[in-house]
This record gives sequence, structure tokens and C-alpha cells, in this order.
Amino acid sequence: MFLLTLACLLGAGEKLVQMPPQSIFAFLIIIGFGTLITCMYVFGMCFGRHAIAPEVSPNKTVEGLVGGVLSAVVGGTLLWWITPFTPWQAAIMSLVITLMGFWGGLVMSAIKRDRGVKDYGVSIPGHGGIMDRIDSLCFAAPIFFHLTRYYFT
Repeated sequence: MFLLTLACLLGAGEKLVQMPPQSIFAFLIIIGFGTLITCMYVFGMCFGRHAIAPEVSPNKTVEGLVGGVLSAVVGGTLLWWITPFTPWQAAIMSLVITLMGFWGGLVMSAIKRDRGVKDYGVSIPGHGGIMDRIDSLCFAAPIFFHLTRYYFT
């Protein structure tokens, strides 16, 4: 899925560069989290042995986290050309955003566990509700905004 998305992005380069910067940033954050969530799941299922927080989210593993973060950082670095960042800055921003996204998902899982809720809804079969898909954004988007606003403008 990630490689297909990346191939589409590379083919649509001219149109992406013409988009307003806010749209590009939102698009990249969503693509980054899609990559992170998908790769964390795949790496966790294939190689996952060590749970990060078994009481909060027993399916989140160290191996899934490392694989997902590395995949998302590589993807974010490869897309540096449609951002105002250099390749190194894009890699660092991708790293920070994915780590904050992971912690956001973990905190939301802790809140759900505390309240006795399994999923936030049933709108996406097999995935829970919309909030289950965007819980990472709750932490990462403000961090991304402030880093971009105060260090790159």
C-alpha cells in the first residue's frame, strides 16, 4: 500500500507542488500516519515479540514500532521535494511526527481502557471508528504545526 501511494505521489509531482502549502502539509501528515499504522501492524504481526505497554495496548510491540517508524521516516524523507524542507529536515520532522503519533495512539488507548471502551465507533469495519484512525493526529499535528511555525518560518 505504501509503495503504491508513493508511486502515485511521484507521478503526480507537478500537481502536488502547485497545491497550497497547508494542503501539502495536511496531505503528508495523513500519508505519514497511514504508513506508520500500516507498517506498525505488518512489522508487529511478522516480528513482534515484546509488548510496549501490555496493560494498555497488548498488540503494540517494540518491533512494530521500530519497523513502522523507520518505514514512515523513509517515506517522509523520499517526499522531501514537495515540502519546504531539506531531506534531513524532512527525515527529522517525519521521525518526530511518527513518534508523537505513536504516543498519541497509546494515550488514547489508555483513555479508552480506563473508560472501558473497546473502539470509538463502528464506522470502519475491523478498525473501529474515525477517532481510532485519527487518534495519532491529536498529538502529532500540533507538534508538527509548532515545529514548522517556529523553526521553519
